[in-house]
Amino acid sequence: MLRQFIVFAAVAFNCFAARVELNWDVGYVFGIRDGFTYRRAIGVNGELPFPPVHVTQGDTLVINVHNSLDVPTSIHAHGLLNNGTNYYDGPDMVTQCGIPPGESFTYVLETKNQFGTFWIHGHTRHQEVDGLHTPLIIHSRKQPVVDYDEELIMTFEDWFTTEFAVRQAYIDSLEDIRTLTSNFPKALINGYDGNNTAPITFVPGKRYRLRVICMSINNWFKFRIPGHTMTLIEADGVESMPLEVDGLSMGPGQRYSVIVTAHDSDEFNYMYNVTSYSDALVSQGLTPMVYTGLINY
Repeated sequence: MLRQFIVFAAVAFNCFAARVELNWDVGYVFGIRDGFTYRRAIGVNGELPFPPVHVTQGDTLVINVHNSLDVPTSIHAHGLLNNGTNYYDGPDMVTQCGIPPGESFTYVLETKNQFGTFWIHGHTRHQEVDGLHTPLIIHSRKQPVVDYDEELIMTFEDWFTTEFAVRQAYIDSLEDIRTLTSNFPKALINGYDGNNTAPITFVPGKRYRLRVICMSINNWFKFRIPGHTMTLIEADGVESMPLEVDGLSMGPGQRYSVIVTAHDSDEFNYMYNVTSYSDALVSQGLTPMVYTGLINY
């Protein structure tokens, strides 16, 4: 009887699974992301930031990547295990050759055994630093450890005024690394200048799941919502027992899910705080840098 139930459950799980197929044209885009500097960056289908990817546990995610850059490229789904399929993992010259300019490659990513908060980023020539990244959300088919009404994504990035290749050439040209003049990055929140990103809207009494992703290359970020309590329920794609916290401290690549309950009254709005800092790039008092954003009731 138990064996029959297990077989039935497996069949039912597979019946609900879908094949989600995306076409990504990776190419150069131009714009001002930090509120100051117009520069070349890397986007998908002419967009930066480009849309998050949403699938449900058990789905097969297929991403057809065409390379419109003038150098090789590849992508990596950060946190996916790729058991038995490491040729889809993305690290250039480790598990695959980079996709040559003008060529295409198809990634087939299985999500049967994982769910939670992840992200996809470039894995060739540090192209993730220049914009090639986006959230990947794998929704669970089971009941969450804490019920909630709605979920929101928050992303943090460090953003430099020049492309990675330019900074790399400068560093390589130095005879004495101690003469390095660091180019401390600005911070982006949800893809835009940290102090000018769009407000978050809370409806009084509702419970929200915030999926917080640190998509930085160097900087750490601290995140707090004064006047609100966060309940941690997920870390790096793994569910956790609910734990109340005052805030989050996140290094590059880390992801958390927290539950935040909105106040019952809309009498006041609130501000959230994001602090970007780095011990590796100490530059004329520019670290830490503090940003604020509006929570609109």
